[in-house]
Amino acid sequence: MFTIAESFRLKPGCYDEYKRAHDELWPDIGQSMAEHEVSMAIYLRGDRLFLHGVAPSRAHWDRMREYPGLPKWHAYMATLMLTDDDGHTVVEELEEAFVFGIFAE
Repeated sequence: MFTIAESFRLKPGCYDEYKRAHDELWPDIGQSMAEHEVSMAIYLRGDRLFLHGVAPSRAHWDRMREYPGLPKWHAYMATLMLTDDDGHTVVEELEEAFVFGIFAE
């Protein structure tokens, strides 16, 4: 099993739109995730979002990330989250500190 954890920061006042966008996830994005057996959960603390993603393998995760509709979604998300000078969402991959149970497989 492949797991990943990432962190992002929301722009001030953007949580409600971010939450609505994910509650109404574009069907093609959801279908791509399901086809590649990708699951994820996103948690909020203050203005920081924490994503925890799981897939059967890194290859499954990477194939999902190659979906042609994803750049449009990422461009939309970049309007809601902090970005770098080039307009790309700042993503911090979190280092795995401990695993147990199904995550240790």
